[in-house]
Order: sequence, then structure tokens, then C-alpha cells
Amino acid sequence: MARLLWPLVRVLLLLEVAAAVNFLHHRYEEMVQALFSVQNECPYVTRIYSIGRSVEGRHLYVLEFSDYPGIHEPLEPEFKYVGNMHGNEVLGRELLLQLSEFLCEEYRRGNERVTRLIHDTRIHIMPSMNPDGYEVAAKQGPDSIGYLTGRNNANGVDLNRNFPDLNTFMYYNGEISGPNHHIPLPDNWKSQVEPETLAVIQWISNYNFVLSANLHGGAVVANYPYDKSLDQRFRSHRRTVNTPTPDDKLFQKLAKTYSYAHGWMHRGWNCGDYFADGITNGASWYSLSKGMQDFNYLYTNCFEITLELSCNKFPPEEDLERQWMANREALVAFIEEIHQGIKGMVSDENNNGIAGAVISVQGISHDVTSGNMGDYFRLLLPGTYTVTASAEGYQPQTVTTTVGPAAPSLVHFQLKQDMVRKPPERKTSGTRTNNKALQKKVVPRATHRGTQR
Repeated sequence: MARLLWPLVRVLLLLEVAAAVNFLHHRYEEMVQALFSVQNECPYVTRIYSIGRSVEGRHLYVLEFSDYPGIHEPLEPEFKYVGNMHGNEVLGRELLLQLSEFLCEEYRRGNERVTRLIHDTRIHIMPSMNPDGYEVAAKQGPDSIGYLTGRNNANGVDLNRNFPDLNTFMYYNGEISGPNHHIPLPDNWKSQVEPETLAVIQWISNYNFVLSANLHGGAVVANYPYDKSLDQRFRSHRRTVNTPTPDDKLFQKLAKTYSYAHGWMHRGWNCGDYFADGITNGASWYSLSKGMQDFNYLYTNCFEITLELSCNKFPPEEDLERQWMANREALVAFIEEIHQGIKGMVSDENNNGIAGAVISVQGISHDVTSGNMGDYFRLLLPGTYTVTASAEGYQPQTVTTTVGPAAPSLVHFQLKQDMVRKPPERKTSGTRTNNKALQKKVVPRATHRGTQR
């Protein structure tokens, strides 16, 4: 009898999944309801938190997926998606709500791929960074001709032109052999940014994000750093000069992962533009200053790309299902890209984690640092690398390691105290951790001028 009923049960499960997904535009209250609905359906692997409020007081909500929600598990990387940075570019917002429901439902169904992703990755999803702007855009509707209506926040500021300009410092540092990562913020930076920008900067300062994408609209292309051209320091007009990061080949691979998993992005011709392989260097498209993408790379350990996902910034509801089907595999595949390169623990001779240790890869002039518990993550393409870990008060350690095409290589460092320069006093970390989780993780197992990012 059970065998006869099982096909019917499977059909009912599929119907339940289909019923959970509604391809509609969600106003703020509806978006919040959708997020809490997912949390209610998957309470043991999700958590909702707010990183702050918008100008008009709306929460900037994040939905987290993890096997230990609210806890950083050492050696488990942190990933984020950010949508709706421009209030009138709404597809990303809807896709991230769909993705949240998809991950929850597939986890409940026992989908091995999704289960592994949630167990091995801490995923943070922010559907809307600019809820105030969205409400302005939504009032005019998708059929209005107001192309820029709702783009900015409630103070009329473009949030993707509102982050501290670290590129200029970086270009100058390159000339004087200064730091190439975690560039300090100017003293007065808080007075120069909007509430939404401030909330995001504090967010990415508190979480050791490794990989990220922010979702936009108005074109169809995967855009990678740098967004700001070196030449922009000297010329006020726009320049289209390819301006690669030290991780250019890796960024191209990350962008292609999304492009080729997307329904049509990789074809190149979209929205009247042509981008080979559906990807572009940001500054090669047009130079953009004070953007979030470059800021992530220069201020944190996070590698971020910008995904332009639709020609129509506010697509009609009847197009949402088609867009979801085109982006679903790409959204999942891009998260999986976080599991490559090397990762490990940096500890002292007593096996205490060392926070803020610098991880340098020979030949790549961009370093990353270890997190509060001493764990680090360095995305790398397959190959053989010479890697050095260094920290104040300790002797540096250098190893040679080979990175394969699949899972990240586990490379631990144990630093000896430098008797000449003692390490600073250890501070108790406020980060919640899970020692049981640590034991688990250590075991290897063509330019389109109508578009503005």
C-alpha cells in the first residue's frame, strides 16, 4: 500500500512547492511577510536579522541559511547576496525571495545539493538594500516611463555611488608600495554616507564574507572589478579603460560561472549591447566611483561581482517566472563557487586562533586576513601557490600548496612567537562559535549608456 501511495505523496510535495512560489511583485510589507514565511517553514536552518534601517525607517532585513543559524562555524565560509540597491531595479529583489523559498523547500525535500550547500556554507540573503526607493518605483508601476524614478534612496542619493572611495587610496598605495587590502577608511567617512550604506559597511565589517554578488537591472551581464578606472583620477569625463584587479582571472571565472549557468546571459547580445561571454570588467564598460563592488574587495576579504539581470528594470509580473527559471541554476552555482582555493586555521603554538593574520599569495598582490577565530579563506584558481601567513608578534610561515578544481585545499598555519616582538594581548571575541562545528570542519572531506550600475 505504501508503494502505491508514494507517487501520490511526491505529487503533493511538488504541488506544495509550486503553491509556495508566487510570481508577484512584493511591496515592503509583503516582502517581510515572505521572508518570515520561509523562516517559519525552515526554522532550524534559517534566521532573520536586520542590519539597520533605511532613511524612512524600514528594516534592512537579511535571511540567513545555515545548519547552525546565528553561529559562525570555523572553516565554513560566509556568502551574501544583496538585491534592490537601486530601488527601481526590482528583479533581483524578487529573485532573492524566490531563491529563499527554493532553498527552504528543497532542503525540506532532502535535495542533496541544497542540503550540502546549507551545511557547508553560511548564506546571507538581503532582498532589498533600498526599500524606500522601491516603494517610490512601485507606486508608478512597471508601465511608467520614469526610468530613474525610485533609483535613489529617500535622500535622493545613489547608494552605488556612496561608499568611501578606496580606489584612489589603492592606486596611490600602489605607487608607494602601500597596503593592497583592508585599506583604512577616512576619519570622516560616517558623515559622508547614507544610513543604508552605513548599515552595509558595519555589516560587512562584522561578518567575514568571502564571496558576494549584488543584483541590478537595466542590462544583462556579469560585471567584475575594478569599476573605477585609474584614469578617472585625472579626467572628469567617462573613460572605458580595462582596469583589472590582481585577481582578474579569478573574477573572470566567477563572472562566467554565473553567465554560463544563466539562460541567455552568456550569448553576449542583450539589451542592444554585446559583452563577450556575457561578462565585463566594470571600468572597461564605464568608470564608476564609490561603488559597493570595489569597496568590498578593497576593505574586506570579500570578492564581489555585480549582476545586471534584465533589460527592463521593473519587469511585468508575467515575466517573473521566466526570469526565475533563467536565473535559478546560476544563483545556486555562484554560491558554490565559494568552495575553491585554500582555507585553514592560523594558530599559535598553543593552538589558539590568531585573528587578523595576513595571508599572502606569491604573485598576487592582494592579501586576505584571518577572522576572529583564526580561520581564513582565499579563493584561488587551480594551480600551485606559495602562501605566507604572518601576524604581528609572530614569525611568518611559508608553505607551497596545490589547489585542485574541486574542493578547497586545507592549509593550516601554526606561527611561532617572535621573541623580539611579542604578540599583542589576545582579546576575547564577541563572535559566537561552535566548537563541535570546528571539529566537523577541520576534517578534510559594447556600451549601453542607458544603464548605470
